[in-house]
Amino acid sequence: MSVIRVTKEFTFEAAHALYNYDGQCSNIHGHSYRLFVTVKGSPVCDINHPKNGMVMDFSYLKEIVNRHVIEPLDHSLMVYNLSPQADIRTSLAGKGVGMKIVECPYPPTCEMLLSDLAGKIKASLPEGVTLHRLRLHETATSYAEWCASDNE
Repeated sequence: MSVIRVTKEFTFEAAHALYNYDGQCSNIHGHSYRLFVTVKGSPVCDINHPKNGMVMDFSYLKEIVNRHVIEPLDHSLMVYNLSPQADIRTSLAGKGVGMKIVECPYPPTCEMLLSDLAGKIKASLPEGVTLHRLRLHETATSYAEWCASDNE
């Protein structure tokens, strides 16, 4: 049976600030992220199987990405937990300001997000399906990629 790659696109909105960065991105700013998740495997070849002909049901891939990416990151402010920016949660506590703040154990760059997300998505894929590539667009013209072949 052939090995096939399937890709699903996801979008989410999030803000971040890059501590100690030597440019404008040190300020809090937001992005309309586009994430392309590509998995590979052989299609199920069993006429009695409900997923016959599929590498992976797109709805199951959506569940995985929603759980590990969209739900925790959409409409959040991502900050590096070892930077002074992480103090924002403490400074807002008790002031009636509800903010979704994600304290990342790394600088919340596109590159570091991909590395983190790759591990989470890979661990949740069904047997026989592997993560092939992630592409995360921060803007319409800027993106980073994670490829399994580079990380073996």
